[in-house]
Order: sequence, then structure tokens, then C-alpha cells
Amino acid sequence: MFEFNLILQLLQQMCVYLVIAYLLSKTPLFIPVMQVTVHLPHKLLCYVIFSFFCIMGTYFGLHIEDTIANTRATGAILGGLLGGPYVGLLVGLTGGIHRYTLGGITAEMCMISTILIGLISGLVHYVLMKKGRVDLIYNPLLIAILAILMESLEMVMILLFSKPFDVVLHAVQSIAAPMIVANSVGAAMFMRILLDRKAMFEKYTSAFSSKALSIAASTEGLLRNGFNQENSTKVAHIIYQQLGVGAVSITDRDKILAFIGIGSDHHLPGTPIASKATLQSIEDDEVKYLDGIHEPYQCSINKHCRLGSTLVIPLRGENNKVVGTIKLYEAKNTLFSTINRTLGEGIASLLSAQILAGQNQRYQQMLSQTEIKLLHAQVNPHFLFNALNTLLAVIRRDEQQASQLVQNLSTFFRKNLKRPEEIVTLKDELDHITAYLEIEKLRFMDKLDIIINVPSKLESAHLPAFSLQPIVENAIKHGVSQMLGQGVVTIRAYQLHDLLTLEVEDNAGNYREAFKDNQGLGINLVHKRIQIRYGEQYGMRIECQPDIYTRVILTLPMEKDKN
Repeated sequence: MFEFNLILQLLQQMCVYLVIAYLLSKTPLFIPVMQVTVHLPHKLLCYVIFSFFCIMGTYFGLHIEDTIANTRATGAILGGLLGGPYVGLLVGLTGGIHRYTLGGITAEMCMISTILIGLISGLVHYVLMKKGRVDLIYNPLLIAILAILMESLEMVMILLFSKPFDVVLHAVQSIAAPMIVANSVGAAMFMRILLDRKAMFEKYTSAFSSKALSIAASTEGLLRNGFNQENSTKVAHIIYQQLGVGAVSITDRDKILAFIGIGSDHHLPGTPIASKATLQSIEDDEVKYLDGIHEPYQCSINKHCRLGSTLVIPLRGENNKVVGTIKLYEAKNTLFSTINRTLGEGIASLLSAQILAGQNQRYQQMLSQTEIKLLHAQVNPHFLFNALNTLLAVIRRDEQQASQLVQNLSTFFRKNLKRPEEIVTLKDELDHITAYLEIEKLRFMDKLDIIINVPSKLESAHLPAFSLQPIVENAIKHGVSQMLGQGVVTIRAYQLHDLLTLEVEDNAGNYREAFKDNQGLGINLVHKRIQIRYGEQYGMRIECQPDIYTRVILTLPMEKDKN
């Protein structure tokens, strides 16, 4: 009857022990012990936590006949199992020394047995890790069995080495069963608390990852197309539906771009930002969280607004400069969940990356447009000068040819003026080149032949404007114009799978000489523009057989009009 009462008393003490463990499991302190501890900072934390429980087990123990019935072994067992041999040894040493300072006939053996319990539990951790059975470390049944064996070892050591034997025997008979039961049940329940906390943590992590991936997939590329009212409204709708918050708003530095949810009747897109928190977030480049309790929140537009808390997160663009904010709201009777606060900051980083990518893309497009203008400036002056000289010579000998030259010249410059687009069809590009080549043929008289071999089915293919003209001009200026004999420029196009290949070939083979004079600006820009638009796997390459041919090859993805 005495032993049964002692078991109940120890289990009562264990309940206090487990309540403390449960409360601590709700704090970040327990996150490292929810997984096998391998890093030094986590091992130190594991040592501190289970040394505390080891000492607390002794402190809450019951004094029975100059010894202490306690649950100290639970801390040493868990410390060793979760932290490994070194952590288990140190936890056992700490708990053992504390027990030794309290004295009693079993003090010395209790200290040694506690050290051994921690070390043996750590060795069990080592063996299970080596065998790849991490799952068994968190098995409550294994913990209970290990606790029974470790407490039995402690009782045996006390009987063998503590004196006087008759007093020790009587004490062991009184405390053995209660301590074995209390430690095995306590260790198993402690592990159960850890497992529940671990499962909950993994559940929230899984939910977090799932939501984050879903939002990332749904909003991919929207703000890359422009940080404006239309795209921001689409993004706000998606976030509102995915997070289930009271409202979602997106602003630039001056005005509301989108607002979805509670309060959308008075938070109108296009109106200036009225919230001091938003303006302060933009100015200070920091997150503002008004929870409605510690930090009061009141709608700055309508005092009857049902929104009661807000999270304001800056959005950043080029050079990490704040370009706007994303704001999450909850109603006055709803608290912000931690997952939504964390997700909000993650979403802000995602949207900032999209805005930055969009800015870079627009800069590249502006660069491409500038490069086209540069090609205009490079082509037109000297070409016009040559064409007018040719016209002057032709007028004297053939008025009809002169008329045709003027018409070709008109066509060429009209195409120049009417092609502001970045992308044109292959037919449009060939029309432009043909007008140019007809003028050049008159200038070179009978010394220039032109061969165009382009299937009609490829004429609707798309390519960047002015892709072929600089290459053709280069073939004439640095190729056939240097020849004494007949010059031939050949233009080919063919499709291979989903690739469009364009070739411009001359029969001079002067590639090396041409580039010594740094005359490759135009065709280098063509290569750069193709890679910027389509990727580095596309672009231009040059093949040359000296004095036989120079061949410039463009490769780009096959794109056609859908109609």
C-alpha cells in the first residue's frame, strides 16, 4: 500500500514536471529538440533544457529513509537520446553532481548511475543514428523500455555498492517500483508531448509551404508586366483568396493601386495614400504592424470601418528602393495569425522580385530601342550619301534606272520610318533588305549578285527588327566591295524543329580583316538583342573560309502569327 501511494505521489510530481514541459514546448526553445540535434548551438540548448529537467526531477523528489524517490533519470535519458553521447554525459554529470550535493546513503551511487544513464542513452542515440532508425529515437514505447532498464540499473548499483546493505535494501524495496513506473511513464509522456508539438510544427510548415507555393505560382509574372493598377488588382485578388484575411491592399509610393475585401467601398484604387502607417513604412523602409491592441489601428478614411489591424510591408525595386507597399488587414474581432504575418513578409519579397525583374525587362527593352536607333544612325548617313552619288551617276546614263533607284530609296527609308516595333515578320525584314540591295546593285553595276532562298512558309516567322540589314550591309561593305571579281551575297532561311535559322553569306571571306578595323558594331548589337530577348542559347555565330566565304548564322526560336 505504501508503494502504491508513493507511485501516485511521484506521478503527481511528474504531472507538474510535464506541465512545465508542455508550456516550454510552446516556446521557440523547444524547436531544436523536435529534431535530432546535430549542431553545436542546438546541443548546448539541449544540454541546458534537460539538465534543468534532471535537476528539477530531484528537486521535486520525495525523501524516503535517507534517500530520494525522484524522476531525475527522465532528463538524463531524454538528453542522451536527443542530443547524443556527449550531451547525455554532460546532462547526467550535471544532474548527478546536483544529487550528490544533497547527501544521503545513496548519494554517490545516484550520481554515478545518473552519469551512466545519460551516457548509455547517448550511445543508444549513436547506434540508432548509425542504423538510420531516427524514427525510433522518438518512439515513446522505446523511451519507456529504456527508462525501465536504466532505473533498474540504478537500483542494482545502489544495492551493490551503497552501505549499510540492510538499510539500502529496505530503501530500494520502497522506491524501486515507484521510480521505475514514474520515470518510464514520465519519459514516454514527455516524448509524446514532443511528438505532438513536432507534428503540429510540421503541419504548419507544410501548410505554409503549400500556401507560399500556391501564391507564388498564381502571381508569377503579373507585376513583372508592370507595377500598375490592373496587375496589382489581380495580385491582391489572389492573395486575398489564398490567405483569407480581412482585406488586401497594394500601393505605390503615392496612391492605392488595389484594395480587395472589407472596406473596399471607401479604400478606392487611384486615391492618395491617407494612412500614416503606410507613409511611415515607405519613408522608413520597415514593416509596420498595428495589431489593434498594443498598437492601435483606426482607418484614416472612415471611422466606422470594420478593419481593426494591419500589417504594412514595403515593396522594393531597383537598388532596393521602396516603390510601394502590400498591406494585409483583419477585422476588429479577428487576430492576425502568425502564419499570415510570416507569409505576408514572404509574399512581399516575392512581389518585390517580380517588380525588379519587370524594371530590368523594361530597361532592356529601352536599351533595345536605343540600339535600333543607333543602327538607324549608323546606316542612314553613309548609305544616303552613297545612294545619292549613285543616283547622280545613273541619271546621266539611264533615266528609267534612276527612277527605279529613287523608288527603292523611298521604300527603304519608308520602311525605316514605319518600323518602330521591336518585332517584325521575316517578310517585312526581307522587303527592307531587298530595297537596300537593289540600290547597292546599281552602285556596284554588274559586280554584285543577290540570291535570296527563303521558303514562303517562313515569311510569317518573327524576329527582332533590323536583324538582317546590318549583317547584309557588313557583307557588302567589308566583303564583296573589297573584291576584284564578282561578288555574291546569299540570304537563306530554314526551320529545324522549333528553331529558325537565318544565314547571310558572301563569297569574299574577309571576316578577319573586317573586324580588325572594329567594324562589327551593328552585327554585335544584333547578337546581343537576340540573346536578351530569347536567351543565351540563341544568337549569332560566324563561319569563315578565308578568300572563299564568310557566313553569319542567326539562330532564334520559331515564332509565327497565330492567325
